[in-house]
Order: sequence, then structure tokens, then C-alpha cells
Amino acid sequence: MGRINTNVQSLIAQRVLGQNQQSLSSSLQRLSTGLRINSGKDDPAGLIASNNLGAEIASKNAAVANANRADQVVNIAAGGLSEVSGLLTQLQGLITATSSSAGISDAERSANQLQIDSILQTVDRISTSTSFQGIKLLNGNFDFKTSGVASGVADYKINAAKFAGSANVDVLVTGSAQQGGMFLSFGTASIDTGTGSQFTVEVGGASGSRQLTFSSSTSLTNIAAAINSFTSITGVNAAVSGTGIKLNSTDFGSANYVSLRVVNAGNIASSGQEGVYDLQSNDTNLAATTKRSTFAGVNNTITNKGKDMQATINGVAAITNGKTARINTDFLDVEATLTTGQSQTLGAVGTHAFSIIGGGATFTLAGNVDIAGKVSIGIQSVGTTALGNAVVGYLSQLSSGQSSNVITGSTENAQKIVGAAIEQISSLSGRLGAFQSNTVGATIRSLGVAVENATAAQSIIRDADFAAETAGLTRSQILVSASTNVLGLANQAPQSVLQLLG
Repeated sequence: MGRINTNVQSLIAQRVLGQNQQSLSSSLQRLSTGLRINSGKDDPAGLIASNNLGAEIASKNAAVANANRADQVVNIAAGGLSEVSGLLTQLQGLITATSSSAGISDAERSANQLQIDSILQTVDRISTSTSFQGIKLLNGNFDFKTSGVASGVADYKINAAKFAGSANVDVLVTGSAQQGGMFLSFGTASIDTGTGSQFTVEVGGASGSRQLTFSSSTSLTNIAAAINSFTSITGVNAAVSGTGIKLNSTDFGSANYVSLRVVNAGNIASSGQEGVYDLQSNDTNLAATTKRSTFAGVNNTITNKGKDMQATINGVAAITNGKTARINTDFLDVEATLTTGQSQTLGAVGTHAFSIIGGGATFTLAGNVDIAGKVSIGIQSVGTTALGNAVVGYLSQLSSGQSSNVITGSTENAQKIVGAAIEQISSLSGRLGAFQSNTVGATIRSLGVAVENATAAQSIIRDADFAAETAGLTRSQILVSASTNVLGLANQAPQSVLQLLG
């Protein structure tokens, strides 16, 4: 070959040198950045996967931060509840100490009332002052807001709910709530036990029992009054109905009952309608037509239990206790207590029992911002006007001048109110504790594992393998050096052709 116009060998050497220099540059970039993928040309699909994983890791790390923040918020709320719980325990002691009618002076009673007033003020102060970054936690700020409460709903509580916009709560009664009860038929307006004999019965209920003795000619009205004088001990009410007495448990549900044992039936007739009857299952205002037993036959205790209402809430079978129904699902944790009439009426409770239109403490505990990744918990007010219930009353009624103060009011009812308040605080504390342990704690642990796995996957896709890149760098350096030498030789080759010119 004697051509000098085109140095093909030089062109080849230049091309190979350029390729080797590019490979050397790529190795140097990967080693200096620590990344295998520095731009889309390195690995287009890998870059997309790496970016997606990076966004996922960032959102999961933010969710972990949210979970830790939620834990701190609940910690502060739980601290306030602990103080309120201690104050309520003090209230119980003060009420018991003041309930004696003898052995305590008016000055002591007034001093105890002053302490009670001070405790109530402190409870209200804790309710309004417990906060996180200025956001009040225990004043009902994070309770759920509702509208359209049906008249058949006596009380309700929303513990947790997840919804977009608003959510309707629909309650359907499928089984009637009942009291325990039975009917005692005597056939006359007063009992006739015969000469020298008495009628002795033991009446019992969920709270206890009491034995009562009645002489001949005692009116049914007086018998009912005697039974009712021990209602707080037995949990049983009595009412005259025609020529008999109807016994009912004071509360509804399977935990409540009426028991009867006839210690001495006297000489009360048993051949006619006299005796013990159950109440009709579909109408407890009426006695069954079949006699259960004569009075003389009830020498062993017989019992009639109440029934819990059966219901569904939003299509989910509810757990029921008396007139109260509750469901606890991922999207709704709610309980509703119905009025007596509504709990015994099969069918829907209003168009809706009520609607949830907002509120609750909501936290995003997942990488995706959607309803599935959110958790919401209701924190009810612990102020004195909210602790208690509509049946026994509220804690504010224990203050001076109110119906359950310890100077002129009912200390028995005051203790019931404080008992209901303690139960509320205990329930709320338990729910917050379960939220911290089972929801927040589990979320932090699971998200931590997810972040680790996603980071490992991203590292495999995008990070440089230093061992391989170091070997590649050495190879590229040698090839660049060799290519440079070869290019020099290729450029010198045409000079030998000049010798042909002499």
C-alpha cells in the first residue's frame, strides 16, 4: 500500500482511542459520584425505576415522621388524661367522706364542697390547656362533628372514622332490647295468706337481692313500694298492674335479670290465676298467658333475663349491650345508644341515625395520600360539662348550687356521675394507648422495614459497583495508553512512502 492521501489506519486508531477515552471517562464519573446511573443514557429503564423508588422512599420517610409526630401528640393528650383520672379519684373519696349524715359538721361538708369545686375547675383548666403547638387536644377540638341526629338516638360516641366529605351512620334494629321481668298474679288488690301465715319472697337482680315478708291483707301497692325501696340494692323495679305486680330489671340487656324465690307462700290460692308468669317476648308490658309456676312451687330461685338489642350499623353486625350497639371496623368505630322505644322497634332508626360531617384527629401514616393511608381518632372533651352521661348527669352538676353538690344534693347520684366520668376517661385513655401501640407503633416498624427494602432495591439499580468500576478503570487506562501509542505509529506509517520519491 502506498497511499498517503487517506490514512485509514490513523482513522481506525482515532476511533478506538475515542471509545477507550469515553469508557475511561464513564468509569471516572461512576467512581467519583458513586452512581452507576448518572444520566438517562447510562440506563433509561433503570433511571425511571430508581427515580420512582426515590420518590417512594421520600414519602415513606415522611410517613414515619408523621407517625412519630402522632405519637408525641397522643403522649401529651394521655398526660392530661392521667391528671384528670387522678382528680376524679380524689372526687370519689370526697363524695364518700361527705355522704355521712352524722359525724361530719357543716363546716367540714362545706370544706369538702370547696375542694370539689377546686377539682372541677382544675379539670376544666386541663381540658382547655392541654395542647400541642397551640392546638388544644382535650377540649373537644378533635371530637367528630355530626348533624341530623335522629330522635331515636339517646346518645352516641364516635371513636374513629375515615371518610371523604361526610359519612352517614345507619342503624337498623333487627332484635328488640328487653328488660328481665316477670308478673306476680295475686287475683286481688291485697294478698290473703290466711290466719297466722305470711308471704315471704326473695327478690333479686343484677345488683343484689333482698328478702321481704308481708302479712295478710297487705295491699299490692304497699308490696310494690317495699320492693322499690330496695331498687338501688337489687336493681329491680315493681309496679302494680291490675291484680298483680310486674317486676322489671332497671336496665336492659342480657346482663340484667329478675330472680324470685318464694320462701313461704302462706296460704295464697293456687288453683286460679294466682302464680308467677313470664312476660310476653314481643310485648313485655303484658304477661304470658301460661302460668310458669304457682307461688308454692317457687321454692328454688327462678330467673328471667333481659335481652340485648340486635342491630346492624352500616350493614355490619353490631356488638350490642342493652340498648347500645357498636361496630369497630377499619373505616368506622362508633357506638349508639337508642331510646327505649326505638330499641324495641324493629327497622331503621330515622333516615340516618346521624351524619359525620368532619372533625377527628387525622394522621397520614402511609406514603400515599389517600383515605386508605389515613387514620383518624376521636378525642372527646374532658370538660366537666362533657364527663358523665344523659342518664346520671354530668360532672358540672357536682359544683356548688347544682343538683348533685355534697351539701344539699344527692351524694348517691354524685358518685354515679363520677363513676361514669372515670369510665369515660379510662376508655379514652385505653383507646389512645391502643392507637399508640397498635397503630402508630406498628406503622413506624413496618414503614422502617419498607424504607430499608426500597433503599436496597434502589441501591442495586443505581449505585456503582466499585470493584467492577475499578477494574474497568484500569482496563480503560491501559487501552487509552495503547491506543495513543498505536495512533502515533499509524500517523508515522505514511512517511515511509516518501522514500519512493528518492
